Amino acid sequence: MRFFRILFLLVPVLDSVVMKFTNFECESYNKSWFVFHNCRLKAVSRNRIVLNMNGSILHPVSVCHVNAKVDKKANGYKPWILDFQIDACRFLRKNYNPVAKIVYNLFREFSNINHTCPYMGPQIIQGFYLRPELLKLPFPTGEYRLSLRFFLHRKHQFDTNVSFAYVEDLLNSKKGNYTK
Repeated sequence: MRFFRILFLLVPVLDSVVMKFTNFECESYNKSWFVFHNCRLKAVSRNRIVLNMNGSILHPVSVCHVNAKVDKKANGYKPWILDFQIDACRFLRKNYNPVAKIVYNLFREFSNINHTCPYMGPQIIQGFYLRPELLKLPFPTGEYRLSLRFFLHRKHQFDTNVSFAYVEDLLNSKKGNYTK
């Protein structure tokens, strides 16, 4: 019975969270290694914006490192709590970084980036939208930017910057009135 009480309390909280993309930027620094064909956001509804990215790795990649940083917008983007580096090939063999696992699980089902190294050819993320129920970290309301810097064979090849808004409004939730 206690389980159902907890589940009942969580349903309105998930319904009161709006999480959506606000900006997406891609830049390749070495077009002989990686080329972006498509890098855009598309508004599907008021609260759902999908991310589409299509790029090609032109040479086989067996060493890939990713620097990830989350910034919070407060009079410009300021460094926040998350700043880490992962070996992408090792991570796809065994999910060893819990924060990277959360980020990867957000877009895994919308992508063909789901096997271990070597990587070559098209790398696609199609129709990806944010779902707050998959985000297992507490976030204060605000606007954030996830910056990813990709190093292929220890050389900085390309960057992606994804900005998103996270708004939690418990007082105006659709499921009930929490002002009592």
